Amino acid sequence: MREVFALAKEFIDTDPAEIEVMLGSPDHLVRVGAVSIMDFQARRRSTPPERRRELFDLYLRCHDRINTWDLVDRAAPHVVGGYLADRPRAPLYALARSQDWWERRTAIVATYYFIRNDDLDDTFAIAGLLADDPEPLVQKAVGGWVREAGKRDPDMLLAFLDAHAATMPRTALRNAVEHLDAGTRHRYLARA
Repeated sequence: MREVFALAKEFIDTDPAEIEVMLGSPDHLVRVGAVSIMDFQARRRSTPPERRRELFDLYLRCHDRINTWDLVDRAAPHVVGGYLADRPRAPLYALARSQDWWERRTAIVATYYFIRNDDLDDTFAIAGLLADDPEPLVQKAVGGWVREAGKRDPDMLLAFLDAHAATMPRTALRNAVEHLDAGTRHRYLARA
């Protein structure tokens, strides 16, 4: 992966049309390269707003090819979350209601950009929609992201757990309570 990331940095200026061709490849590493280029462009401060919009649109349009946890995690925070940081977040809620688990995972993973900026409401709201998700790869993301948001606002995490711990899948709950003190952690785990 280190080599793929280095190559993606080397080709950071690749046009979205060429990235789309790469996303169509059956070779997973080529698609990792594509989403890495997208991520590097989205992170770069000099990337113009029009290109950010193109990357966001490309991600959503080609989501059927961004369909593994590593592809989602590589690009969703900056390509999707970064683009929506100062815009309405409705696309995330639509993704959270998708039948495809990778789209639901994008909905929660994209909020990492918001978490890093102490903007936590959408993380907890989307996690609430996905709290009972049957897919383990979505469960892990829900638990991990509410845990990270909870580091910034422990009261919001505890309120979320009060509302959802009894019905959350064990995977999500274990990830969510991982950094709580032992007594609090055991109290929530006992509710499941």
